[in-house]
Amino acid sequence: MTTRTVLHGGSVISADGPVRADVAIEAGEMTRIGRIDARPDDAVLDVSGRFVLPGFIDVHSHADGLLRDPDVARTLLRQGVTTVIAGQDGVSYAPGDGAYASEYFAAINGPHPTYRGGGVADYLAAVDGTSPLNAGYLIPAGTVRFEVCGRQDRPATEDERRRMAALVKRGMDEGALGLSSGLDYVPGIFQDAAEIAALCAPVARAGGVYVTHMRGGYESNTAAGIAEVAEISRHAECETGSALSVHISHFHADADIVLAQLAALDEAGVDATFDAYPYIRGCTLLGMPLLPPEVSLLPRDEAVAVIADPARRAALRETCASRATQSASLGPDWPDMIALAHIAAPELAWAHGLTLRVAAERAGTSPIDFALDALAASRLECSAVMAVRSPRPRTELARIFSHPAHTGGSDGIFIGAHPHPRAAGSFARYLREYVRELGTWSWSDAVHHLSALPARRFGLGRRGAVEAGAVADLIVVDPATVADTATYESPRTAAVGIDDVFVGGIRVLADGELTGALPGRGLRRAADGRVEEGRAEGGRA
Repeated sequence: MTTRTVLHGGSVISADGPVRADVAIEAGEMTRIGRIDARPDDAVLDVSGRFVLPGFIDVHSHADGLLRDPDVARTLLRQGVTTVIAGQDGVSYAPGDGAYASEYFAAINGPHPTYRGGGVADYLAAVDGTSPLNAGYLIPAGTVRFEVCGRQDRPATEDERRRMAALVKRGMDEGALGLSSGLDYVPGIFQDAAEIAALCAPVARAGGVYVTHMRGGYESNTAAGIAEVAEISRHAECETGSALSVHISHFHADADIVLAQLAALDEAGVDATFDAYPYIRGCTLLGMPLLPPEVSLLPRDEAVAVIADPARRAALRETCASRATQSASLGPDWPDMIALAHIAAPELAWAHGLTLRVAAERAGTSPIDFALDALAASRLECSAVMAVRSPRPRTELARIFSHPAHTGGSDGIFIGAHPHPRAAGSFARYLREYVRELGTWSWSDAVHHLSALPARRFGLGRRGAVEAGAVADLIVVDPATVADTATYESPRTAAVGIDDVFVGGIRVLADGELTGALPGRGLRRAADGRVEEGRAEGGRA
């Protein structure tokens, strides 16, 4: 007989607020909510004074290849995250052998420990039973283009579009949740709206979602990016007769801009959601805002040779400085706004956490030369935390998070000696700042933004609610103490106030520490829109 687990003495969240209720778990599902008399063979966990919430879904994660890492898993679970959506920004391992993503996104996703090819099915299979967390996967449009067009910087031909669309269809058939694009990265920057729309056609037919890092750097350029999203949606619907659901990644701009552009999508008839993390600064590849795309597109050895060539340095210095100065996010003060998060070259480890200006002063060189020298020495494997031109108070973010289409996403990057604190703090920070301190959200709102809406948007089955029959991905939250502790100065410290977490009914975090259980699944969208879950043999390490 399967042992029943009972979470006793806590509260669940209704539309009206917390309600005292016990929760019974059997065979990976919640079987009863309410007053429960424990049986002699029940495993009872006293959760008095705490809330039992559905596990949070991080809709924008870069833990693609790190789900087996116990430090990464603990960091996510301590925030209440039980599922991540991988394959973001148009670059990840599948389809193909994973080599392009492992090289170009080395400072964001890093290499995968086991995936060496086979497609979406093989990526998802590599999650089953190897992690405490679940993962869904988006087909990365840039990786798809690389598989078909290689490093070409021209528009795709009709034949190439058909071959790319066939790869996307295969990925959707193998369980992908949708398609992602990264239109400021390479090769995504070379993909026009018509090409992306062609790749979205099989996504629309399957009922998936198109997730986009929009073109143009957001901020004051947001309207152009949104107009392209609407164009892609129209083209895909015209081709398929099916509406395309879209999702805007890490939507960062002033609240007036964000809200106006969401209204524009709504007026255009586009079904749109978005994620935005609870921080002002961003984080990305150091080369992304600096290097011209034609250099970033080169094979790594060739790109490093260009950067290191003294004969080309003067022209490259001017081009890179101009790109940063004209960036919608940065501007002329960019040397003071870019802080070094990850530098693969060990001889430059002393510069982690410093701005380019400070690092350059210590090295006796200019900020642009220090950046280029770091990129060359690290073979492009560098990332940076980046401020924005118009810092926004948290009350400004609160206006954005109040939009009903907002979902929780950390954009968390775990690689680097001095990463952005959003990887370790986002979800606990949502609860501390926007529920407890500002009152922007009720606890019911928090469940909507962080669990229920993400589960519906990405088709994750019976997740996102505490109800009989739902998958028992559950977190136990102390509403009085839950908080982020990671800061820009100390970005890796774990969140507090979420010490017990269940995934698929199995306890994966107990008293704040990993139990060793590995019940995580690759979540696969079925042809009828349901989610099929891979097997996690034994569920324990």
